[in-house]
Amino acid sequence: MSTQSDGPAVDEAVRTLLLLMPRLVGRAKRLPIPAALRGLDLAPRHLALLAHLEYDGPTSVNELAARLEVAPTTVSLMVSELSGPGVLQRTADPADRRRRIIAITPAYAAPISEWLSASACAWEGVMRALDPAARATVITALHAYETALEQAGARHPNAQPR
Repeated sequence: MSTQSDGPAVDEAVRTLLLLMPRLVGRAKRLPIPAALRGLDLAPRHLALLAHLEYDGPTSVNELAARLEVAPTTVSLMVSELSGPGVLQRTADPADRRRRIIAITPAYAAPISEWLSASACAWEGVMRALDPAARATVITALHAYETALEQAGARHPNAQPR
């Protein structure tokens, strides 16, 4: 591996990451789905929504939309998809009865926590080994990569809609 004084050269880093990313995604997809969740046809978008509810607690559709960086109608659709089989529940906000609060139902709280815990434990181990500046660099780089992919997809004439 060709390195500069403090790490790999840009071309080597890009090559390494291009080879690493599919393996990371593949390993994440192979994490066992708890039995209670197997028949639900969950997609990555559902995982992100469930992760927000698991770690941040019950909230409104608008708050979830802001956190997920999608339209509230998209979140409403996902909530409907997960409310039907009883994964999520909508309750009236005691402070504003017109507003609905979305939460994971008690019957699915443990399976969802179990499902998310493998990834969370892996990230926790990685992040604990890094100093705060390195953690910030990892997070910043992943956000920048996501943005760059989004921009590249918007410019590419053959880009497939999500």
